[in-house]
Amino acid sequence: MGLAIILLSFLTHFTTSNAMDVHLLRPFSGIGDHPVTGVSCDSWRFAVETNNMRGWLTVPPTCENYIGNYMIGGHYRNDSAVVNAEAMKYVAGLELGSDGKDVWIFDIDETSLSNLPYYAHHGFGVEAYNDTSFNAWVRKSRAPALPESLKLYKRLMSLGIKVIFLSGRSEDTREATACNLKRVGYHTWEKLILRRNGDKSLAVMYKSGVRKTLVKQGYEIVGNIGDQWSDILGSPEGDRTFKLPDPMYYLS
Repeated sequence: MGLAIILLSFLTHFTTSNAMDVHLLRPFSGIGDHPVTGVSCDSWRFAVETNNMRGWLTVPPTCENYIGNYMIGGHYRNDSAVVNAEAMKYVAGLELGSDGKDVWIFDIDETSLSNLPYYAHHGFGVEAYNDTSFNAWVRKSRAPALPESLKLYKRLMSLGIKVIFLSGRSEDTREATACNLKRVGYHTWEKLILRRNGDKSLAVMYKSGVRKTLVKQGYEIVGNIGDQWSDILGSPEGDRTFKLPDPMYYLS
């Protein structure tokens, strides 16, 4: 079932059960001021995506409806498609090695898989996330693929570029994560790397450390894609990095 169909079923249910206004998908231009900066929600999102706004914890309350409409409407998908198109152009010009060690790193949440059904249910602001409800969602293995990322994955596989999934998900979700990936079309991979249970290191240190290990093992990281800046910052980044949009949360 595609992302659009899954979201439609979620939104139909919530619209008929008096859910928050964001689920009604009313046109929202981004007006409404951020409570600290006083700028529009659209400008706040721009600052987030350019990594000028750092260390924030949740979407500002005045911007929750705007972010919900951005994510569920066509704008988010269009922005993701632009990133994917650039990745495809880059892939088309790659000169690959003959040792079979060329790899592309994919983040999972909001990169390979979309958790929009979860957020459509829980909202996009301060009340949206808690470990218990999100882990329960992960263990259902029902997250749809982000279509643009799946398209890129299939192209890479056709060229013989191996894929490594590198996620901040914990090791105890391995079975559910692998099941989810395969169910939506990511049928094979070189490695699925998850955090050790109890690892509390910063995401940027954890992921850059994994990439260092991969390079030491002889892999050539030809590409790296994620929704968080912490997915792609920190040496070695890879030959080329791609940042997908995600104004729902920030991981450092």
